[in-house]
Amino acid sequence: MIPFRLQNIVPTMLGLCCALFATTLPAQTWRWTDPATGRTMYTDTAPPGNARNVVRINASGYADDEYDPDLPYNVRMASEKYPVVLYVGANCDPCKDARDLLNKRSIPFTEKVVQSEADQIELSKLVGDTYVPSVLIGRQKIRGFDAASYHSALDLAGYPKVESAPPAAGQ
Repeated sequence: MIPFRLQNIVPTMLGLCCALFATTLPAQTWRWTDPATGRTMYTDTAPPGNARNVVRINASGYADDEYDPDLPYNVRMASEKYPVVLYVGANCDPCKDARDLLNKRSIPFTEKVVQSEADQIELSKLVGDTYVPSVLIGRQKIRGFDAASYHSALDLAGYPKVESAPPAAGQ
């Protein structure tokens, strides 16, 4: 026979151990498209082999390819609300300038090279024609490359401004 005090402690300790063990397991969730129905599924088990658009979601609630913990908080928030998509053409000097501006400001962006007729139709629907470079910053559309317009739209979206280099010693 177990003394009365131990009868209360054993289940309590067992419950605490189980709770502690459960919180240390990594939460794993999968998002995928069921090919039979076309519905988006969320499961805690790996999807079947014929599933489409399979994404593993981590414990933070982000898809593994969506969340970059190295990005500063203000950049992460701006990129969630106002994602940047740059449409470029091959061998395009203004496109290179637009890309360099975004890289200099450390803006996370998606670059789409306009090559096929489908790409041209997509760009035409977004900005009105197939002019490259074109950039979307959230819903803001900028056709062509004008550094001042890019900076203004990025500033309004909350992306950090370009940090100037500190002066050299003795200046």
